[in-house]
Amino acid sequence: MEFRAYPSREKLMESLSRSIAVELRAALARGAATLSVPGGTTPGPVFDLLSQEDLDWPRVAVLLNDERWVDEDSPRSNTRLLRERLLVGKAARARLVPLHAPTATPEAALDRLTEGILPHLPITVLLLGMGSDMHTASLFPGADKLAQALASNAPVLMALRAAGAGEPRITLTAPVLRQARHIHILITGREKRAALERAQGLPAAEAPVRVVLDQAVVHWAE
Repeated sequence: MEFRAYPSREKLMESLSRSIAVELRAALARGAATLSVPGGTTPGPVFDLLSQEDLDWPRVAVLLNDERWVDEDSPRSNTRLLRERLLVGKAARARLVPLHAPTATPEAALDRLTEGILPHLPITVLLLGMGSDMHTASLFPGADKLAQALASNAPVLMALRAAGAGEPRITLTAPVLRQARHIHILITGREKRAALERAQGLPAAEAPVRVVLDQAVVHWAE
């Protein structure tokens, strides 16, 4: 793990967005690229900055790490966040790879959504968050199918349910996350830094972020 501490959140967001843009630009010089990002409010400033980068956006596929199984007009929809914060400006020409479908349960859409994701793997640049419970994507400690999602032979996508997750979730699994070419983890605040330090001494079943930690650059600011 490479750990980078920044003097402010503003500096963190600026540096991280530049790093992602550089990695995408290098990949685009050779072909297409896939950017996988989290939901939530923390990465919003990174999205704002990335959306103004001069990239060959039509050749960039944008894919969420995970999604809450809610309608896209819900304020809790990660897809809605992407449309409002990342897929605007110059990045409006990027291709959004769906991680939601109008079905009652995520299980009913797994095959269809997986089919859409496969052509865009492996992920070029993976940006993840981490909860204070040490979850990443929707790999939550105590989730009903966590062991299967962490396994080396896990399918690309799985539906999980966990007490700390709220709604049912759909998530990329551990093998897909680990196979990304560039992995960044974005965390802020003392609580998250303490959780990161705890995670380093725990198995992935207790701290799912461990599945990518050894390969990741962690970006932190108070």
